[in-house]
Amino acid sequence: MTVPLVVSAVTVKDDRGEPVQLPTSAERVVSISTFGTDLLLALGMKPAAITRFGPFAQPDYLGDRLAGVPVIGSRSQVNMELLSEVAPDLVLAIRRYTEKDASRFAEIAPYAALNLVTLNDSIRAVSIAGELLGRAEDAEQINRQFQQQLETYRAQAPGGLSAALLVTGGEVPFIYYDHFLTSELLNWLNVDNVGGALANPEQGLPLGYRMRLEDLLQRDPDVIFLFASNKERAFTRNPIWPYLKAVRQGRVYEVGQHWKEAAGPIARSLVLQEMAYRLYPDQFAMPELPESLRSRRYN
Repeated sequence: MTVPLVVSAVTVKDDRGEPVQLPTSAERVVSISTFGTDLLLALGMKPAAITRFGPFAQPDYLGDRLAGVPVIGSRSQVNMELLSEVAPDLVLAIRRYTEKDASRFAEIAPYAALNLVTLNDSIRAVSIAGELLGRAEDAEQINRQFQQQLETYRAQAPGGLSAALLVTGGEVPFIYYDHFLTSELLNWLNVDNVGGALANPEQGLPLGYRMRLEDLLQRDPDVIFLFASNKERAFTRNPIWPYLKAVRQGRVYEVGQHWKEAAGPIARSLVLQEMAYRLYPDQFAMPELPESLRSRRYN
């Protein structure tokens, strides 16, 4: 006797508070965010299509696991015609770049908008996506493992350091607030983020602000992490730059694009490990990364 297959509908609220309704768990998923691509691979699935990863066609830290997956534009400019041709049963998207086009996405497939700013956003997004994919328990296990990793690293990190996360090619660097996910990882490593706190961090945005080199020198971080920029960093030619403690002690590091887009479970773990190594090289090891993707000392 053949047992009939039971197909269960799925309804989950996304970060807009809107219900995302599926007749059954999603299988053909388009990722309009690095997060979705990262999570799908972490769950042993492959996206039906992806968007660009900064200047790259696909996330370099994920290696060749996306070979053959079509690229349908950037997260802020999705090619709707290509998206329609893919015929997805779910669109996993970063909210702040796509919400303006929510109705257009919904005409093609159910659309889930995710905030992806804070560590809690990342953890919640893993749970939301896990339910939509019919992999809720696997997703929760991923979150539990990362929480355990955070606790382990916090217990081992000596502390007593300050750090700054900087980005831009301009004269005045942009520095990230405490609630930005990568900044939160500093806190888990017992490091003071000199960018400080947003007055209302629950708002999510802005992610940070411009800080003059004079002000950065006053706070004088022990370590500086420079995020990827497609332009020469003009602020490093400022006469004040050489006087910063991190510069004098050779503790300024250029980091990969995944540090800026670290909400996915693979990315957030890699960033935590590499950050710990750069902060405390005697306590932590460099994670397994190709040489081309490793952070490097900035000269």
